Amino acid sequence: MRLVTFAGSDGNPRPGALLNNTAVDLSSRFRSIHSLVLGGEEAIRTAEDLAQSASSRFSLDEVRLLAPIPDPPRIFCIGLNYRDHAVESRMEVPKVPTVFLKLPTALVGHGEAIRLPSISSQPDYEVEFACVIGRDGHRIARENWLDYVFGYTILNDVSARDVQLATSQWVLGKSFPTFAPLGPAIVTKDEIPDPHALDIRLSIDGELLQHSNTQELIFKLPDLIAYLSSIVPLLPGDIISTGTPAGVGLGRTPQRWLKPGETVTCEVAGLGQLVNPVVAGE
Repeated sequence: MRLVTFAGSDGNPRPGALLNNTAVDLSSRFRSIHSLVLGGEEAIRTAEDLAQSASSRFSLDEVRLLAPIPDPPRIFCIGLNYRDHAVESRMEVPKVPTVFLKLPTALVGHGEAIRLPSISSQPDYEVEFACVIGRDGHRIARENWLDYVFGYTILNDVSARDVQLATSQWVLGKSFPTFAPLGPAIVTKDEIPDPHALDIRLSIDGELLQHSNTQELIFKLPDLIAYLSSIVPLLPGDIISTGTPAGVGLGRTPQRWLKPGETVTCEVAGLGQLVNPVVAGE
């Protein structure tokens, strides 16, 4: 199942499902996608039945897709989690996961603009495969990781490199408004048999700049879920974004930064395409 949050002509966000090129309104049973996640497997079955029978359907041309879960408790991001990206960043390959947070206020959806802040001259792109946690968990055993996954999505970890690397703390340089495009949907875990065998790529205006496969992750989801939950309890709706492969602007010669007027397309096999235009901000 492919779950979204969308806004219709009234501008109000609604939980929905993508079905046959339409957005099916699920708001008669669910307040939000977050509330659906909290409901677990039973809520997914209810949503599937409702998606098949609901009369409230919208053409995708009639709606605006928002971040599929606009209110996650936390966005955990993993740095340097592809060996080739660590090398291009001139940083040591990590022996334990490099974890930082991205603030939920940075979230935008498919089709929404990435706004480049005037105080940064080095805005960068990072396609990432992300998972959404489905239930509470503390000290989760590595072999039980999948029991705690709700589904998967795509995140573009947009980064102001000059702000990010001015200190050892990365959060602010990663959290400008619009710096976390997410979507287009959350794909429930039953639709992705092996999340560690997915092609991942990013292009700008048709030029392929990043291309790898999630099998190349240094720390895969079993490692990340076990590690994070050994320190902090995971919560339903938490996002874990697993890191980006080589090809980012920082690692290129010459370095290549995002520019107004460009369009960024992130793609992960089975999850669709996350497309965002780039515009000048304030």
